[in-house]
This record gives sequence, C-alpha cells and structure tokens, in this order.
Amino acid sequence: MLQPLRTACCFLGMWGRQREANSMYKRMPSRDYTNIVDVEDNSALVQNDQDPEASNPSWRLSFPHILVATITSFLFGYHIGVVNEPLESISLDLGFNGNTLAEGLVVSTCLGGALIGSLFSGWIADGFGRRRAFQLCALPMVIGASVSATATTLAGMLFGRLLVGIGLGVGPPVASLYVTEVSPAFIRGTYGSCIQIANCIGLMGALFIGIPVGEIAGWWRICFWVSAIPAGILALAMGFCAESPHWLYKQGRSTEAEIEFEKLLGGAHVKFAMHELSKLDRGDDTDTVKLSELFYGRHFRVVFIGSTLFALQQLSGINAVFYFSSTVFKSAGVPSDLANVFVGLANLSASVAAMVLMDKLGRKVLLLGSFFGMAVSMGFQVAGASSYVSGSGALYLSVGGMLMGQQMSKCRFLNLQCQNVNA
Repeated sequence: MLQPLRTACCFLGMWGRQREANSMYKRMPSRDYTNIVDVEDNSALVQNDQDPEASNPSWRLSFPHILVATITSFLFGYHIGVVNEPLESISLDLGFNGNTLAEGLVVSTCLGGALIGSLFSGWIADGFGRRRAFQLCALPMVIGASVSATATTLAGMLFGRLLVGIGLGVGPPVASLYVTEVSPAFIRGTYGSCIQIANCIGLMGALFIGIPVGEIAGWWRICFWVSAIPAGILALAMGFCAESPHWLYKQGRSTEAEIEFEKLLGGAHVKFAMHELSKLDRGDDTDTVKLSELFYGRHFRVVFIGSTLFALQQLSGINAVFYFSSTVFKSAGVPSDLANVFVGLANLSASVAAMVLMDKLGRKVLLLGSFFGMAVSMGFQVAGASSYVSGSGALYLSVGGMLMGQQMSKCRFLNLQCQNVNA
C-alpha cells in the first residue's frame, strides 16, 4: 500500500513544482526566458532556502518604503494643481493681472523645470543611489516652494516654480524605478498603481487647500508653504528606507543587497531573491543596448511608441483641465470651489476604475477608449464655449466635458504608468 501512496505524493509534488515554475515564467521579463532551464536546474537548491508555507513574502514589509517613495508623486500632483484656484490672486498680488502670457509662464515654468530635471534623473539615480536621488529631488522642491511663497515679483515666482519643477523631474521617474526594484513581484502592479493614486491625492489636496483663496488675502502663499512639508518628510524618511538591492548589487555590494532584501521580503526569501537578481544581471550583460540603438536601431520602435503615447497624453488637452479648470467653471457660471471638488473626485474615481479595468480589458483597449473619450470631452467643451449654445446647455457641456476629460486622462495615464513600472 505504501508504493501507490508514494507514487501519488511524487506526482502531486511534481505538479506543484510545475505550477510554481509556470507562475514564475509569467513574472519574468522576456529577456530572461532564455534562462528558464538554468532556473529549473537550480530550483531544488532555491526551494531548500524558502519557507514552504509562505509562497509570497509579506507585503507589509515593503509597503512603508513604497509609501515614502510615492510622496514624490503626491508632490507632482500637488504642484500641478496648486496654481489652479490661486492664479487670479497671484496675478493681482504680483502685478500681472490680465497678462495671459505671464499667467501661462507661472503655469508652465514648472513643467519646463521638470523637463530639465528628467534629463538628469537616470544619471542621479545610477550614480548616487535611489535613496540619495529622492533626497536630492526634495531639496529644490523645498527651496522652490519657499521662494514661490515669499515672492513679491513675477521673476521670483517663476524662479521658485522652476526649482520645484527640477525636483519634480527627478523624483517621479526614480519613484517608478524604486517601486519596481523593492516590491515583491506578486504585488508590483498594485504598488505601481499607488504611484498614480498618490498623484491624484496630491491634485485633490491642492484643489481643496485652494478653496479659501478668494476669502483670505495672501492665502496662495500658504498653499506653497504647505508643499514644503511633504518634501521635507520625503528627505528625512528616505534616510530610514531601504536602498534598492538591485542598485547595490550592480555596485558590487552583494552583502548590503542581502540586508536590504531581508528588510523588504523577510529572511526566508533573501537567497531566492538574490538568485533571481543574479539571473537578471546575467541577462543584462548579454543584452547590452547602445544609446544609439534607441534612436535608429532595433529598439527605436519601442522607444518611439512609448514616447509618443506619453506626448499625446500631454497634448490631448489635459493640461487645460489641470491648470485652468477654475477659469472655465467661472466663465460657465459655476462656483469654482465646488467644481474643483468634483474635479478631484472625478480624478480619483477614474484612477480606481482604471486599476480595476486594466487587467480585465487589456492595456490597448483602455488606451484607445480613453483617447476617444478625451476627444469627445474636448468637443463638449468647444461646443459649450461656442456662440451656438447658451444657457444651461453651455453649462452642462462645459462642466461635463471638463469632468469627462479628467476621467479619461487619468485612465490613460495610469495605464501608461503601470506599463512603465511593470516593464
């Protein structure tokens, strides 16, 4: 009777290992499929170091580190919306009221700074480490927010916005990289979504804190001072967070990488994580990409498609929603404070909906649908602003198009962000 029982146990054990291997294959990047045989050959050694009762590490260990990293995305959303409601008050206090060029510069200088910061983001993250990169990006955000809050001229405001933008250009790309490198594979997609959720919360916070700006003189300065608080928290809290084990391993500091993996995953998963890291490192060595190939080589198509999608995200009209929704609502006769609350809620609800639909509908369907929805929403706003529609019709078209555009843009941006994190 023992022989049939042993045969059945062996069969069940082989079946369990096959399921585990299949799930591991699904999580592996395409460049690592060539190493599947090596993984199977060493699976027995790896399994001896794993806790058989815990197939996945606890998400609670890595979550605090992810939470601190997403402060950069919170700040990005906050600084996008911080001038939305106070822009009129800022222009009155600084003496450029009615100058649309100056108002546009106050809005866009932050994005210009982000362009500059993003050019150096990868170099800073690779040269100084992920934690130090977060701290370095927090410094110009604290200084820039202080300069903007104390500005008495347009030049001072623009200089502060430029400094903030440089920090914003460095931070979010490092956050996406950090989340990818410190999060367990089974929850990486959810953590990637947290980046965009933090962005939405930051935008909502900016819209809410800007509500009293019409009643309290100088309240717009408080709006800028508030943003220095999370930036300071980011710089301090990162001193207690784990460094990326991937970066440490690349620097030849394997012992420190094991220590960081123990903080993030638990001791039972350290050797398996180091084994996977060594496999990825060998894959990187065999798949070296030259910079020139990104522009005209074999990787040009992927780079072009990814860059174009992000460019279309910005050119689709969402910046008008972020920065000038208060102006649009006032022209339509809607109280901007109440309307901006609905903008924030639409922003957050769209992100949650996209998280749910992303894996069910697929990335391509969600992208195409959101671009089409954005085109429809812009059409509604154009119709509402035209002379052919008046009264309540113009009101519904303007407000409805604004809220719809907010939702479509967030669905699309979350999709692109999660693709970037899971790449």
